[in-house]
Amino acid sequence: MAGYNRIIVIGNLTRDPEFKQLPSGQSVTRLALATNRQFKNRQTGLMVQEVCYVDVDVWGAQADTCRQYLAKGSSVLVEGRLKYDTWKDAQGATRSKHSISADRVVFMSNRSGDDAVASAEVSAEEPLPAPTYTTQKTEEFVKVEQAVAKKQAAKKVAMPVATPAKKEVGGLPEFKDEPPFEDELPF
Repeated sequence: MAGYNRIIVIGNLTRDPEFKQLPSGQSVTRLALATNRQFKNRQTGLMVQEVCYVDVDVWGAQADTCRQYLAKGSSVLVEGRLKYDTWKDAQGATRSKHSISADRVVFMSNRSGDDAVASAEVSAEEPLPAPTYTTQKTEEFVKVEQAVAKKQAAKKVAMPVATPAKKEVGGLPEFKDEPPFEDELPF
C-alpha cells in the first residue's frame, strides 16, 4: 500500500543553525525547531502549553540560505517529510528519533529583529510564548467588500423574477428560461 508522508510545521529555532559541508560537496544545515500548542486542561480548567522539539535537515542551496539568514529565535515554516533515524550509542544501546527532511523553509520573521518572535530568546528550559493572531481589514479589502455589496444590491433590483409558466404544451407546463447565472466573486 502506498503511503503519504508530508509534514508542515511552524515554530522557532532553539539554537543557531548547524551547517556542514559533506565530502560530496553537498551542503546540509540542521535546524532545532520548537513548536507549541496551547489548550485548556479539562480536569483543572487551566491553560496548558505543550512544546514539541524536532530537528530539521535542510539540503543544498536552501541550506546555505538558512545558515546565512536564520538565528536562534527565528520563526520559520518548514514543509517536508518525516523520517525515522536509528543508531547505536556509546553503550551499545539502540537509540532512535524522528526528524524532518525539509523540502521548503519559509522565513516568518525578518532579519532585523522587528518581529517580536524573532527577537525573543528561546531555550529548551523556557516554554515558548503563545502566538498572537490579529485580524485587520486593509483599505483594499474594505473597498472590495463594498464593491461586491453594491453589485449584489444592483443585481437584486435589476434581476427579473422568474415566474411559473401558465401555458401548457402537450399536458406539460411551458418551459420558461431563467436569466443566466452570475457568480458573486469580485474577480
